[in-house]
Amino acid sequence: MSETSQIIELPSNESAIALAGDREDNLKVLSRQTGASLVLRGQELYISGTAKQVERVSWLVRSLKTFWQEGKTITETDIMTACHAFDTHRQDELEDLQKDILARTRRGEVIRAKTFRQRQYVKAVLNHDLTFCIGPAGTGKTFLAVVIAAQALLANQYERLILTRPAVEAGEKLGFLPGDLQQKIDPFLRPLYDALYELIEAEKIRNLMERGVIEVAPLAYMRGRTLNNAFVIVDEAQNTTPAQMKMVLTRLGFGSRMVVTGDITQTDLPANQESGLAVAQKILRSIQGIAFCELSTQDVVRNPIVQKIVAAYEQHQNQKK
Repeated sequence: MSETSQIIELPSNESAIALAGDREDNLKVLSRQTGASLVLRGQELYISGTAKQVERVSWLVRSLKTFWQEGKTITETDIMTACHAFDTHRQDELEDLQKDILARTRRGEVIRAKTFRQRQYVKAVLNHDLTFCIGPAGTGKTFLAVVIAAQALLANQYERLILTRPAVEAGEKLGFLPGDLQQKIDPFLRPLYDALYELIEAEKIRNLMERGVIEVAPLAYMRGRTLNNAFVIVDEAQNTTPAQMKMVLTRLGFGSRMVVTGDITQTDLPANQESGLAVAQKILRSIQGIAFCELSTQDVVRNPIVQKIVAAYEQHQNQKK
């Protein structure tokens, strides 16, 4: 096959650096995904390869213009999502995905769905009273739910934001931790706090918690309550028992919304105990008005090595079966 080449002129050094990535990692990913050769010289990107390879990488680079033209960080997830859009003829949908901003962090950074499945998850949460999201670590299950919930709370769409998770490990370790019950439990709820702090000032969070507007508590605290006009997030739901899952789902009151997240492959329950999340997935999937979303390793948005770690563990588990 005859080789062809193309030069893409980038508007600034900042855009060139953003496109190339740290140690030109993005160019290496683009090369692996297309087979083309990419060389950046100043603000000029030289592409060479077969006509199809050059066409593919040229489209991918231009599809990421939303990021590099403003010097924004481009991740491997962004590139892989663009590749998926090209291969499945979803170019228009990719543009919508990139432009659809959910919120901004306190530092002004844009928060948005980064993959098509994440976008489907966001849409499901916005349009259903009860949404289940199942997927591996790093796929944004909890973070996106907290972002949507915090935005809704700040817009006065709900009176309360309730974040809860089963403290399975806490049963073994609480007695050895210093402090009162809340101080003992806080480490197990830290991921929920971390997501909140991205969006709301720490002082404001403390004020909202003191007033009971935001509540971060173990799942056991939900028993016997009716949660009206509340946005409820149940995190790490794979560690619920079927009875606990039924208990929390039936707490949902009028004017409320609930998101249940978890990773069925990472349960901390005893070996003979069935996960409440797995049971719910089996028996509630056909009920109208309940959404089930499944994320995979392709939706991991942390450090790229996390995606490889999750994939390696999945392969190991499949070999054991």
